[in-house]
Amino acid sequence: MGSKGAETRQRMVAATLASIERRGYFGAGLNQILADSGTPRGSLYFHFPGGKDELVAEAVREAAAVVEAVLAEVDPSDPVGAVGAVLGAFGDRLEESGWECGCPIAAVALEVSGTHDPIQRACAEVFARWTEMIRLGLVAAGRDDADDLASSLLALIEGALLLAQTQRSRKPLDRALRTARVLLS
Repeated sequence: MGSKGAETRQRMVAATLASIERRGYFGAGLNQILADSGTPRGSLYFHFPGGKDELVAEAVREAAAVVEAVLAEVDPSDPVGAVGAVLGAFGDRLEESGWECGCPIAAVALEVSGTHDPIQRACAEVFARWTEMIRLGLVAAGRDDADDLASSLLALIEGALLLAQTQRSRKPLDRALRTARVLLS
Protein backbone atom coordinates (compact mmCIF):
# COMPACT_ATOMS: atom_id res chain seq x y z
CA MET A 1 0.00 0.00 0.00
CA GLY A 2 1.41 3.37 -0.98
CA SER A 3 1.46 6.47 1.16
CA LYS A 4 -1.81 7.69 -0.37
CA GLY A 5 -3.48 4.38 0.47
CA ALA A 6 -2.13 4.46 4.02
CA GLU A 7 -3.35 8.03 4.41
CA THR A 8 -6.82 7.10 3.13
CA ARG A 9 -6.97 4.14 5.50
CA GLN A 10 -5.90 6.29 8.45
CA ARG A 11 -8.52 8.95 7.64
CA MET A 12 -11.23 6.28 7.68
CA VAL A 13 -10.02 4.90 11.02
CA ALA A 14 -9.86 8.40 12.53
CA ALA A 15 -13.36 9.27 11.28
CA THR A 16 -14.68 5.98 12.64
CA LEU A 17 -13.11 6.56 16.02
CA ALA A 18 -14.59 10.05 16.23
CA SER A 19 -17.98 8.69 15.25
CA ILE A 20 -18.08 5.74 17.66
CA GLU A 21 -16.89 7.93 20.52
CA ARG A 22 -19.82 10.26 20.10
CA ARG A 23 -22.55 8.05 18.66
CA GLY A 24 -21.59 4.46 19.46
CA TYR A 25 -21.43 1.55 17.05
CA PHE A 26 -25.01 1.74 15.77
CA GLY A 27 -24.93 5.51 15.45
CA ALA A 28 -21.74 5.41 13.41
CA GLY A 29 -23.10 5.14 9.90
CA LEU A 30 -20.81 4.18 7.06
CA ASN A 31 -22.05 6.98 4.81
CA GLN A 32 -21.19 9.56 7.47
CA ILE A 33 -17.80 7.96 8.16
CA LEU A 34 -16.98 8.05 4.45
CA ALA A 35 -18.13 11.66 4.19
CA ASP A 36 -16.15 12.69 7.27
CA SER A 37 -13.02 10.95 5.99
CA GLY A 38 -13.45 12.22 2.43
CA THR A 39 -13.10 8.75 0.96
CA PRO A 40 -15.15 6.91 -1.65
CA ARG A 41 -17.15 3.78 -0.73
CA GLY A 42 -14.81 1.57 -2.77
CA SER A 43 -11.97 2.50 -0.43
CA LEU A 44 -13.86 1.06 2.51
CA TYR A 45 -13.98 -2.47 1.13
CA PHE A 46 -10.50 -2.20 -0.36
CA HIS A 47 -8.94 -1.36 3.02
CA PHE A 48 -11.47 -3.18 5.20
CA PRO A 49 -12.89 -6.20 3.34
CA GLY A 50 -14.72 -7.17 6.56
CA GLY A 51 -16.74 -3.96 6.32
CA LYS A 52 -17.89 -1.92 9.29
CA ASP A 53 -16.91 -4.49 11.93
CA GLU A 54 -13.33 -4.64 10.68
CA LEU A 55 -13.17 -0.84 10.49
CA VAL A 56 -14.56 -0.40 14.02
CA ALA A 57 -12.19 -3.07 15.38
CA GLU A 58 -9.26 -1.15 13.89
CA ALA A 59 -10.57 2.11 15.40
CA VAL A 60 -10.76 0.36 18.79
CA ARG A 61 -7.12 -0.70 18.46
CA GLU A 62 -6.17 2.84 17.48
CA ALA A 63 -8.01 4.29 20.48
CA ALA A 64 -6.06 2.00 22.78
CA ALA A 65 -2.92 3.91 21.93
CA VAL A 66 -4.18 6.90 23.99
CA VAL A 67 -4.06 4.97 27.27
CA GLU A 68 -0.94 3.06 26.29
CA ALA A 69 0.89 6.33 25.61
CA VAL A 70 -0.09 7.65 29.05
CA LEU A 71 1.03 4.43 30.74
CA ALA A 72 4.29 4.43 28.80
CA GLU A 73 5.17 7.86 30.19
CA VAL A 74 4.68 7.11 33.88
CA ASP A 75 7.10 5.49 36.29
CA PRO A 76 6.09 1.82 36.24
CA SER A 77 7.03 1.44 39.90
CA ASP A 78 4.48 4.15 40.85
CA PRO A 79 1.07 2.51 40.31
CA VAL A 80 -0.82 5.34 42.04
CA GLY A 81 0.82 7.80 39.66
CA ALA A 82 -0.12 5.59 36.70
CA VAL A 83 -3.76 5.37 37.77
CA GLY A 84 -3.82 9.12 38.40
CA ALA A 85 -2.31 9.82 34.97
CA VAL A 86 -4.86 7.63 33.19
CA LEU A 87 -7.80 9.10 35.14
CA GLY A 88 -6.46 12.60 34.50
CA ALA A 89 -6.04 12.04 30.76
CA PHE A 90 -9.50 10.55 30.39
CA GLY A 91 -10.99 13.25 32.62
CA ASP A 92 -9.48 15.91 30.39
CA ARG A 93 -10.89 14.17 27.28
CA LEU A 94 -14.32 13.96 28.87
CA GLU A 95 -14.40 17.63 29.80
CA GLU A 96 -12.94 18.84 26.49
CA SER A 97 -15.56 16.85 24.56
CA GLY A 98 -18.49 18.13 26.59
CA TRP A 99 -18.69 14.75 28.36
CA GLU A 100 -19.20 12.85 25.07
CA CYS A 101 -15.86 11.07 24.73
CA GLY A 102 -15.12 8.66 27.54
CA CYS A 103 -13.52 5.31 26.86
CA PRO A 104 -14.37 4.30 23.29
CA ILE A 105 -13.37 0.71 23.94
CA ALA A 106 -15.83 0.34 26.81
CA ALA A 107 -18.57 2.10 24.86
CA VAL A 108 -18.24 -0.23 21.88
CA ALA A 109 -17.74 -3.32 24.06
CA LEU A 110 -20.93 -2.66 25.99
CA GLU A 111 -22.89 -2.08 22.81
CA VAL A 112 -21.89 -4.96 20.54
CA SER A 113 -19.24 -7.30 21.93
CA GLY A 114 -21.87 -9.97 22.56
CA THR A 115 -22.92 -10.04 18.92
CA HIS A 116 -19.95 -8.90 16.81
CA ASP A 117 -16.98 -11.27 17.19
CA PRO A 118 -14.33 -9.10 15.45
CA ILE A 119 -15.16 -6.19 17.75
CA GLN A 120 -15.31 -8.40 20.83
CA ARG A 121 -11.85 -9.76 20.01
CA ALA A 122 -10.43 -6.26 19.50
CA CYS A 123 -11.90 -5.00 22.78
CA ALA A 124 -10.69 -8.08 24.68
CA GLU A 125 -7.22 -7.65 23.16
CA VAL A 126 -7.06 -4.00 24.25
CA PHE A 127 -8.29 -4.67 27.79
CA ALA A 128 -5.82 -7.57 28.11
CA ARG A 129 -2.94 -5.30 27.00
CA TRP A 130 -3.96 -2.59 29.46
CA THR A 131 -4.29 -5.12 32.28
CA GLU A 132 -0.84 -6.48 31.47
CA MET A 133 0.69 -3.00 31.43
CA ILE A 134 -0.83 -2.30 34.85
CA ARG A 135 0.26 -5.72 36.11
CA LEU A 136 3.85 -5.14 35.03
CA GLY A 137 3.87 -1.81 36.85
CA LEU A 138 2.57 -3.49 39.98
CA VAL A 139 5.25 -6.19 39.72
CA ALA A 140 7.87 -3.44 39.34
CA ALA A 141 6.44 -1.87 42.52
CA GLY A 142 6.94 -5.18 44.31
CA ARG A 143 3.29 -6.22 44.58
CA ASP A 144 2.65 -9.94 45.14
CA ASP A 145 -1.03 -9.51 44.23
CA ALA A 146 -0.32 -7.91 40.84
CA ASP A 147 -2.59 -10.21 38.79
CA ASP A 148 -5.77 -9.60 40.78
CA LEU A 149 -4.97 -5.99 41.53
CA ALA A 150 -4.36 -5.13 37.86
CA SER A 151 -7.82 -6.39 36.89
CA SER A 152 -9.39 -4.58 39.83
CA LEU A 153 -7.66 -1.30 38.98
CA LEU A 154 -8.77 -1.46 35.35
CA ALA A 155 -12.34 -2.15 36.48
CA LEU A 156 -12.11 0.78 38.91
CA ILE A 157 -10.86 3.09 36.15
CA GLU A 158 -13.48 1.99 33.61
CA GLY A 159 -16.30 2.22 36.14
CA ALA A 160 -15.19 5.68 37.22
CA LEU A 161 -15.12 6.82 33.60
CA LEU A 162 -18.65 5.61 33.04
CA LEU A 163 -19.88 7.37 36.18
CA ALA A 164 -17.99 10.57 35.33
CA GLN A 165 -19.48 10.62 31.85
CA THR A 166 -23.04 10.02 33.00
CA GLN A 167 -22.76 12.47 35.92
CA ARG A 168 -20.79 15.00 33.85
CA SER A 169 -18.43 15.40 36.73
CA ARG A 170 -14.82 14.55 37.61
CA LYS A 171 -15.89 13.56 41.12
CA PRO A 172 -16.07 9.81 40.31
CA LEU A 173 -12.53 10.02 38.90
CA ASP A 174 -11.30 11.73 42.07
CA ARG A 175 -13.00 9.08 44.20
CA ALA A 176 -11.49 6.30 42.10
CA LEU A 177 -8.01 7.76 42.60
CA ARG A 178 -8.56 7.91 46.37
CA THR A 179 -9.74 4.29 46.29
CA ALA A 180 -6.70 3.27 44.23
CA ARG A 181 -4.45 4.87 46.85
CA VAL A 182 -6.14 2.75 49.53
CA LEU A 183 -5.86 -0.43 47.43
CA LEU A 184 -2.23 0.23 46.72
CA SER A 185 -1.16 1.21 50.23
